[in-house]
Amino acid sequence: MDTTAFTHELAAQGFDAPLRLEREANGAMGWHTHPFEARALVLAGEIRILTEQGPERTYRAGDVFHLRQAEPHAEWYGPQGVTYLSGRKVTA
Repeated sequence: MDTTAFTHELAAQGFDAPLRLEREANGAMGWHTHPFEARALVLAGEIRILTEQGPERTYRAGDVFHLRQAEPHAEWYGPQGVTYLSGRKVTA
């Protein structure tokens, strides 16, 4: 998916304008949650995400991932790190 289509899709689904995020090479973030729903488009590098629903998945440039609000997950970043656009939405 390209950034224009992704941005339009986010707006249509009620997400905020996407933020550009970068994570360091070979970094990680242990189990955590976010107070928002997240939908993200990977621009470069790769990210692996593990949720309680299983199995660990790897996302690369062009892939989109989605995390529900308050969904426990852990993440790891590839040897080039990862850059992605992330739209956020808070639901009651």
